Amino acid sequence: MSLYKRLHEQQGTPGTPLAQRRDPVLDELRQRIHHHLIDELGPILYDKRLSEEDLRRRVHEQLSAALAQERTPLTAADKAQLIQDVSDDILGYGPIDRLLKEEAVTEIMVNGPESVYVERSGRIEKDAASFVDETHLRRIIDKIVGQVGRRIDESTPMVDARLPDGSRVNAVIHPLAIGGPFLTIRKFSTDPLQIDDLIRFGTLNAQSARFLQACVVGRLNVIVSGGTGTGKTTTLNVLSSFIPSDERIVTVEDAKELQLHQDHVLSLEARPPNIEGRGQVTIRELVKNCLRMRPDRIVVGECRSGEALDMLQAMNTGHDGSITTVHSNSPRDTLSRIETMTLMAGFDLPVRAIREQMASALDLIVHLTRLRDGTRRITHITEVQGMEGDVITLQDIFLFDYGMGVDEHGRFRGHLKATGVRPKFAEKLADLGIRLGPEVFQPEPMGQRAVGR
Repeated sequence: MSLYKRLHEQQGTPGTPLAQRRDPVLDELRQRIHHHLIDELGPILYDKRLSEEDLRRRVHEQLSAALAQERTPLTAADKAQLIQDVSDDILGYGPIDRLLKEEAVTEIMVNGPESVYVERSGRIEKDAASFVDETHLRRIIDKIVGQVGRRIDESTPMVDARLPDGSRVNAVIHPLAIGGPFLTIRKFSTDPLQIDDLIRFGTLNAQSARFLQACVVGRLNVIVSGGTGTGKTTTLNVLSSFIPSDERIVTVEDAKELQLHQDHVLSLEARPPNIEGRGQVTIRELVKNCLRMRPDRIVVGECRSGEALDMLQAMNTGHDGSITTVHSNSPRDTLSRIETMTLMAGFDLPVRAIREQMASALDLIVHLTRLRDGTRRITHITEVQGMEGDVITLQDIFLFDYGMGVDEHGRFRGHLKATGVRPKFAEKLADLGIRLGPEVFQPEPMGQRAVGR
């Protein structure tokens, strides 16, 4: 059977794009042209003096010339798709390149060469994209991690990296990944969300947004908590945007994600060990170091272990207005997690001493939840009031109203509502000239839709 007939007798419609078909001859053709281009262009691919447009033009010229010499019969559509596939491999990130450019996609999950899932609008669905084989997928992973000076091999089969736009990347290869390699990319928004965007999405409302802005300007210590993928980093970024522009901000992150628009921002990023197991710089070491950099504000991307102790000490020694994130399931769980992470610092501290530090250092917990409808909402804004005996007392200032039910599309009707309780730190804010009127804390009936909504 001729190649042309094989092309059009595959499963699926005749117009199925080349990237979605599984024909070994076509895959071999793509690989051959790919290697031919690398041999022809050589160092030009890595010439920083060439603009992206010029490089893309040269690649397309060489591709067209290489295809003209091929005797493989291809339709015009297949030829155009082949050019796109090979140029994506060389200039971009192969089959997932279009997904990275698609604004609606927030996460890309590659579970192997032929299994790609994406998250769109909070929902996970399978995508038609696929890689030729494990070698093809591995080449794309090597390209991603190599751009940020990381490496991945049998001795280091797991790696965290990021794309040039800041998108977070995690890759796992053999022997740890059975059926892999596995690649997970959490996309980074080129245009960072602002508070108005979160209000429009329903993450919070104008009343609670005004309250949070007052808390940040008033130099309260804030913990943003929630599960994986609930929007903690996005919320941290928005809260950090409220920091006055005349303050010196030092950010500490595992992989740089925060996008602050203030002028006086110093960004620190942790470093993994090299191939010899040396040179690692942890979040904890960076938190310690930033205390010597005369910060007005310390913003830590995420507390995961012993750096929680250093963060609490910073908050308790004059570095008011610090903000960080913690993985947890509720505001109460947030305190338990911080307590556990403080013990991970390696000091045999009494639990009561840790809790007293927490009660003294922390002012506010902003908790996010990813609901069943795929939306990410702030469900608790909770004040840390102090100690009663051996227990830290919490008081909810705003709560998400689940009692409002769901609409015909399965989306939650509820929103964040004030509980009617005025926080104790309102007096501290008033002393700084930040006055929150009674309307901010005016409660709405729970389980009912607000008038005008």
